[in-house]
Amino acid sequence: MEQVISIVVRNQPGVLMRVAGLFSRRGFNIDSLAVGITQNPEFSRMTVTMQADDSTIEQVCKQLAKLVEVEALKVLPSNASTKRSMALVKVRAGDKKMEVLKLADVFRAHTIDVTGDSFTFLITGVNEKLHAFVDVMRPYEILEMVQTGAIALERGEEALNVESSRYSWPKIVDDSKDRKACVVI
Repeated sequence: MEQVISIVVRNQPGVLMRVAGLFSRRGFNIDSLAVGITQNPEFSRMTVTMQADDSTIEQVCKQLAKLVEVEALKVLPSNASTKRSMALVKVRAGDKKMEVLKLADVFRAHTIDVTGDSFTFLITGVNEKLHAFVDVMRPYEILEMVQTGAIALERGEEALNVESSRYSWPKIVDDSKDRKACVVI
């Protein structure tokens, strides 16, 4: 079954590689991965979706918790969380422009570019909605498309929020004055 893991990590170089590497080394496939900054710029939130049973997901969480950059993580319950993805779909409309626009409107897709005979649509929602939109647009010739990984939050008052790191991290020193002295000519 599909599992969604929400992971709060330190916002620093190499963290994505370490987390993705953990999945790779253990032979786990990531279906979707999205990373973005949180309300606190020191931390980023990763949303990972994967097909796994309960024992596998438990093993993944134990391994993730061992990574020093991982501050908090939680498997989001499917019945108590909201999950969305986004897709950009470029369609050749030809002489059926009005027909394509009406279909896009049914899916609440936004037209973000019109060039010649093509439209680029932005659509958000659950994967099933995005896939249905793509299936409807296929007869009109999809020129290209891209889809983001899912992002998700648990419903209600429960929050996976990290105010400060569980570790002491070295402070970044502004050495811009020192760098000016080291100019290569």
